[in-house]
Amino acid sequence: MKLSHISWNMAGLALPLLIALISIPKLIANIGNERFGLLALAWAMMTYAGVLDLGIGRALTQMVSKLRGQKKTDQVPVVLATASRITMTAGLIGSVGIVLFALFGCSGLIKTEHIPQSEIRNAVLLLAIALPTQAMSATYRGMNEAYMNFKGISILRVLLGTINFAGPLVISYFTTDLAWIIASLVISRVVSLLLFRHLAFSCMKKNEPDYHPGQLVYSSETAKTLFSFGGWVTVSSILSPMMVQLDRFMIAALLSAAAVTIYVVPFELVAQSLILVTAINSVIFPSLSRLMQEQPDNWQKYFNTWLFRVGALMLTMSSVLAFLMPYVLKFWLKDEFHPESVLVGQILCVGVFLNSLSALFYSQLHALGKASVTAKFHMIEFPIYFAFLYFALLKFGIIGAAIAWSARMALDLSLLMMACKKSSSKSSTDRTLQL
Repeated sequence: MKLSHISWNMAGLALPLLIALISIPKLIANIGNERFGLLALAWAMMTYAGVLDLGIGRALTQMVSKLRGQKKTDQVPVVLATASRITMTAGLIGSVGIVLFALFGCSGLIKTEHIPQSEIRNAVLLLAIALPTQAMSATYRGMNEAYMNFKGISILRVLLGTINFAGPLVISYFTTDLAWIIASLVISRVVSLLLFRHLAFSCMKKNEPDYHPGQLVYSSETAKTLFSFGGWVTVSSILSPMMVQLDRFMIAALLSAAAVTIYVVPFELVAQSLILVTAINSVIFPSLSRLMQEQPDNWQKYFNTWLFRVGALMLTMSSVLAFLMPYVLKFWLKDEFHPESVLVGQILCVGVFLNSLSALFYSQLHALGKASVTAKFHMIEFPIYFAFLYFALLKFGIIGAAIAWSARMALDLSLLMMACKKSSSKSSTDRTLQL
């Protein structure tokens, strides 16, 4: 793993954070807590749009990384062409579903006092354009990750992150209509899709001298291989983002849209500390997938080294952030500061630390091809988390939501650690028998 890969990832994740720190307080002041709460839900829906790629983006990264480790790069164009067709089809189906949801179901699901239901409906219709482009972008981003093109990915993340926060802020000075605000997000997603696609093909042409467009053919056998991995990733892609964003939607349904803002501001602040983990983890996954083919006796040492480094750094960061939480929120939000947000943020710091460790074990299992294990864990966790979150919200309000989220992180880490220990032991035994 090159430190430059991590550095580029950090830049791509950190710079949008700076834009967010500047934009969010002004955005809340311009459009109010209620509309910002709905905007936060729109961001959540776009995050959840990754489910529409059916796990193919991550499957592509794992498959292409393995092919490169096995020196079978002539099969890479077939993998890309097959993955692209699958996600395009899924994205279009998802878009139709969102349109039907907007026309027939969304208006009465969210409690608002001052926002017309027609405004909400128009905003959701625009999201129908953004969500499939987000899904297809995941496939092309997966190709870039397989080729370690983290510089290109990071530049696009900066562009997308800037528009994601600065776009709504600029528009808020002219209108508070959610449809216009969401339009800026739609434009950024379409542009990023085109650029991710360009970079993916550039990587392939640069690294595979024998590549020619005639190799870009759909293969049913390749599709089966992608689905065998991606199908389980899809289960995780449905349940994991749902669990990550479920607290916001349940707060909006059980409490109010304004309460979402009180919760989501410290949540976003704390969650941004995960940029270090995301930067490292996105490099670890393709590196492990390739290393397991090239050096099967060394990958565990490589993994444990990075696990210790990430754990030490995140423990320090989470502790410092929890201590500084009241000062940071007061400085950041000024008149919009809500005292309850402090305790929410401090509780979430615990969950974020646990989640940082879980992310690495998650990547290890996926590099081993065991996407089914993580998916089954999410199936176990979801009903437990849903029930706990529901009762915690009713009894403790948004504080209960923070407790429930952090408790789920503890359960997730415990399950992943046990699975990795079992898989590593089996892998070592298999290699011994082969010798």
